[in-house]
Amino acid sequence: MSTATASSVPAALQSFLSQPKQLLIGGKWVNSASGKHFDVFDPATDQVIAQAAEGDAADVDRAVKAARAAFDGGPWSKMTASNRGRLIWRVGELIEEHADELAQLETLDNGKPLGVARAADVALAADMFRYMAGWATKIEGNTIPLNVPYAPGGEFHAFTLKEPIGVVGQIIPWNFPLLMAAWKLGPALATGCTIVLKPAEQTPLSAIRLGELIQEAGIPDGVVNIITGFGETAGAAIASHEQIDKVAFTGSTEVGKLIIGAAAGNLKKVTLELGGKSPNVVYDDADLDMAIAGAADAIFFNQGQVCSAGSRLFVQKGIYDDVVAGVSEIAKNLKVGSGFDASTQMGPLVSREQHDRVTRFLKAGADQGAEAVAGGSAIDGPGYFVQPTVLKHATEEMSVVREEIFGPVVAAMPFENDGDLIAQANNSAYGLASGIWTRDISKAHRFAKAVKAGTVWINCYSIFDAALPFGGYKQSGWGREMGHAALENYLQTKSVCISL
Repeated sequence: MSTATASSVPAALQSFLSQPKQLLIGGKWVNSASGKHFDVFDPATDQVIAQAAEGDAADVDRAVKAARAAFDGGPWSKMTASNRGRLIWRVGELIEEHADELAQLETLDNGKPLGVARAADVALAADMFRYMAGWATKIEGNTIPLNVPYAPGGEFHAFTLKEPIGVVGQIIPWNFPLLMAAWKLGPALATGCTIVLKPAEQTPLSAIRLGELIQEAGIPDGVVNIITGFGETAGAAIASHEQIDKVAFTGSTEVGKLIIGAAAGNLKKVTLELGGKSPNVVYDDADLDMAIAGAADAIFFNQGQVCSAGSRLFVQKGIYDDVVAGVSEIAKNLKVGSGFDASTQMGPLVSREQHDRVTRFLKAGADQGAEAVAGGSAIDGPGYFVQPTVLKHATEEMSVVREEIFGPVVAAMPFENDGDLIAQANNSAYGLASGIWTRDISKAHRFAKAVKAGTVWINCYSIFDAALPFGGYKQSGWGREMGHAALENYLQTKSVCISL
């Protein structure tokens, strides 16, 4: 493992960063009601790069009123699905037109390598808006033949309507700021909802720039409102607001549980995409070169700050040492540094808080008997850098195996047979994703059926597409993102029955 050079703010972003970072409410960029701001940091240097308006409950209330007006009587509710789809498509086009700028913002604010931000975050965000634009005209009810025993001879015509749920509060995380905004906004806009969006306080910049592009695309005022601020204030106000009909949250399971409690007041609908501790399995009949590279990418991609990261690596006993050595060799040779350095393969963690969290887990793992074959500690110097780490001699009771670290740390454990494996893989409070590497397609199908996870990748990992539903079992969440399934998060069904 080596460290690349420190980052600097690209000249192309200087103008954007120098302007006040305000709240988007009712189509206007405004200061927070309190007048407060908070600092935004470059995680590669620990330097302040901007200040954003600190929205709170008063600002959320203003945004909800704007969204309510746009939904109940504004142009959005009266617009045809075809016209709505065209505007959503235009958002995707504008993301592509500003792809380099948006990628630079993600790298500066989040720390991820610039090439990854451009090829993954920005490209997938644009595609999500285009995909969901196509669904705007395809949301349909159906007719239902009735047989009513207590109305003999009665003739009825019955059908269903699919209607937008209303005003939606959306709270997104810091690991994929632009992409998670797209995952939330795309289906909500396609179904005709209006939105109050809160980006993570660690990474508000791309959401603010996206708000400007949404305005440029012609999305009517009040349809998308953006409140930057902290979870304890702005996020909590969104979750509990009586005029919000539904809240969608991506983040930790602990906060997800708080969201559920806050939403109980008006029984608003809730969808949650939460944490994971995903099993990634390598059988002894796998293509080992492919499996080793895949296992490393499954945990070190995006600095391990991925809810579906393959953080529990199960390897069949006969090849355990070879696979651990292979993944460790990759970890030792990863170039860690500023995302703006073209040679960087892994950037910093997003914040000082996250850096401290990951290093606490590394210490706990060592104290409990796990051995770091590669990495195992923070990297000295400015920025929030941690070594890519491979742990062996890990056991199921250790915190590094049970809890979501959300960093570049994988615990490798051997298994002997299928029965042993399935029990271990499912021994988790989470059930978000899983991977399996084998040449035996029957074995792969048996595992896919037995594992309790919302996604199963076979001989691949971290493959995402706008059409492919994503979400979890157990404490990894409620509902699905992406695909046709995501539309149901923002729709309600109305039954209509007519006596003929």
